[in-house]
Amino acid sequence: MKKKESIFSEELTGINIGRPANYAAGALAVKKSLEHLQNEMGLKRGFEAINQMNKKGGFDCPGCAWPDPDDKRSVLGEYCENGAKALAEEATLSRVDVDFFKENSISEMRSWSDFEIGKSGRLTTPMIVREGQDHYEEISWEEVFQIIGKQLQALQDPNEAIFYTSGRSSNEAAYLYGLMARRLGTNNLPDCSNMCHESSGVALTETLGIGKGSVKLDDLHEAEVIIIIGQNPGTNHPRMLTALQKAKENNAKVISINPLEEAGLKRFKNPQRPQDLVFSGTAITDVYLKVKINQDVALLKAIMKDLLDREEWVGDIVDAEFIMNLTSGFEELKTDLEQFSIEDLLELSGINAVDFERATSIIAPAKKIIICWAMGLTQHKNAVDNIRECVNLLLMKGSLGKPGAGTCPVRGHSNVQGDRTVGINHHLSEALALRIKEVYDFEPPRESGYDIVKAMPAMHSGKAKLFMGLGGNIIAAMSDTAYCIEATERCIMTINISTKLNRTHLHPGTVGIILPTLGRSEKDKSSKGYQFVSVENSMGKVHSSKGVLSPASDNLMSEPTIVSKIALATFGDDGNVPWGSYAEDYSLIRKDIGRVVKGFENYNNKIKWKKEFYLPNNVRELDFSALPEGKAQFSICPLPNHDLGKNEYLLMTIRSHDQFNTTIYGLDDRYRGIYNERRVLLMNREDMKLHKLNKLDLVDMHSNYNDKKRSVRKFHVVPYDIPRGNLAAYFPETNPLIPIDQYADQSQTPISKSVRVRVTKRSQ
Repeated sequence: MKKKESIFSEELTGINIGRPANYAAGALAVKKSLEHLQNEMGLKRGFEAINQMNKKGGFDCPGCAWPDPDDKRSVLGEYCENGAKALAEEATLSRVDVDFFKENSISEMRSWSDFEIGKSGRLTTPMIVREGQDHYEEISWEEVFQIIGKQLQALQDPNEAIFYTSGRSSNEAAYLYGLMARRLGTNNLPDCSNMCHESSGVALTETLGIGKGSVKLDDLHEAEVIIIIGQNPGTNHPRMLTALQKAKENNAKVISINPLEEAGLKRFKNPQRPQDLVFSGTAITDVYLKVKINQDVALLKAIMKDLLDREEWVGDIVDAEFIMNLTSGFEELKTDLEQFSIEDLLELSGINAVDFERATSIIAPAKKIIICWAMGLTQHKNAVDNIRECVNLLLMKGSLGKPGAGTCPVRGHSNVQGDRTVGINHHLSEALALRIKEVYDFEPPRESGYDIVKAMPAMHSGKAKLFMGLGGNIIAAMSDTAYCIEATERCIMTINISTKLNRTHLHPGTVGIILPTLGRSEKDKSSKGYQFVSVENSMGKVHSSKGVLSPASDNLMSEPTIVSKIALATFGDDGNVPWGSYAEDYSLIRKDIGRVVKGFENYNNKIKWKKEFYLPNNVRELDFSALPEGKAQFSICPLPNHDLGKNEYLLMTIRSHDQFNTTIYGLDDRYRGIYNERRVLLMNREDMKLHKLNKLDLVDMHSNYNDKKRSVRKFHVVPYDIPRGNLAAYFPETNPLIPIDQYADQSQTPISKSVRVRVTKRSQ
């Protein structure tokens, strides 16, 4: 198959530029939601489904992991514009069937944009591309399971297999997937957390004893101060705006810290409130600190120094009792802060003294503070330190373990946190290993497996030979795209369990297999009757999800069934794990999850009668007994050093408003005033003048790490209100610039938000 020079389509689609929006949602969000439902699945069918989305007894949104209210759900609907887009995308009436693959070769489809690939439609039947072929062809479920089983049996070492997991998978499917990998003998279980909140998990586990946030949804309503740092809720978690609106009505103050001023952090017009549609809605942010890319540690240090200064003058700023009784390392933190001046820290962070004073004056008297963050903190070389510094501030203020206070890492895909909870982890704890052995009578491997940035070199070198993906689109999601393509294509077999066609399917191994699965919104019926699954939201609540739509094809299988049948074909009915029974009755899976995974005891009864329940969270109880000295840990965090060369910039990759992760819903980013184009580079006007660039000039971008140059070409320059020396552009188009070997210390999350690049003008 002939490869193209460029991985992503360089075709320009006709850019239009308008003014960035000064509010999020409103009537236009309703209009866009209806358009997507109408165009993809029809309004009648769309309304029937969306009215059951995020409702108790209904199905969980296939988009983000923002929690649903614990009490009464909205009569009008518990969804947002991007939730409607996610449903429409999953429940589209377009089909990728046998005839589609006959008409379209793999090499031809590689030239398509990710938008075009995604809009092809739902996969309808198992497909295989054999060695040397350029077209996928149909294969029966029975035959494909036998092929996969034989290949897994033929591996010389279990660690030659990679089992990747997407955050879209259910608890039941993810649990079986991890169990299958460990039954084979490997902990090679990378998942999408490796590319997003792995840094949060590492930092929170070390400092607070749990790799999750500590707040519930109601805590946001009770907070005095909410700090939103490195996050864009208007696009990535739109339902969060409803919680922020309620917090503002309860007199909370919001401080937003981000290099870009995002519409959702300026003002929110709640589509479910008629007065908001007519009038101006709710102003969200009280102080906007437009920090330079990855200078959050400098800003947080400045804030803490200011609070300590205020403590000396007026007192009652720092929670001395909390610090003395529940924490360790505060004196060391104070010593570290003494070496910096607030003025120098503000210069590094790019924040002016007036805005800084306004922010610290809000923080100083507050007792109930929540810090929310997302990828803007977690995808840097020093990402773990970014989160540690957030924890330092909360510990200093005693803002943990009380209503309206705590940590709030806002997770991305709808069950990315649940996957990790039920065992998808390349590190297997001894406690979990012992419970697996006790329940299933086999010895799981103890050796740590590959995370995703280690899995790719293993495949690239031939050390790993088989890649299986439970959902996801790893080629579009991962950094260093060209390298990752070479890695998957060097495998002897690639297997992708998917609902829709994506770019990863177009770069198979020697043999490539696509296994089509049910979507979250679809009915799942086995010989034992209709089944449901469960997921965990961003705040540690587990709840059920039961589809309502007829499946896109009669030849689809659910993820738990697919995993069970692969395992059955590989291991047979050996009596240790009841794979065949699991495939037909998910209550049996949940029963055994309750025996193996802490916090899921009596799982079936909890999920059947209550529909939802919270998992244990030691921070909410102020129980730090698992940590050194039994106390929460302050941390010493150095300032980042990017060592920029002449004419080098820091680039952060971002999403458009018509996008969720690697799924492209459309070509508009209306909140930023950019329409009908994704190949854009946001740049400060003064930096444009320095390079003699005019609005919409075409440029190329280049990164150079360890003397290896990487490039992406043909991007429109768009003047934007972004700090000097900083750039922003959409992923996945800019992922080829990020080296596979550049990632966060400890967490190994790719440095997607702080990539050193140069910009060169193209001849028009």
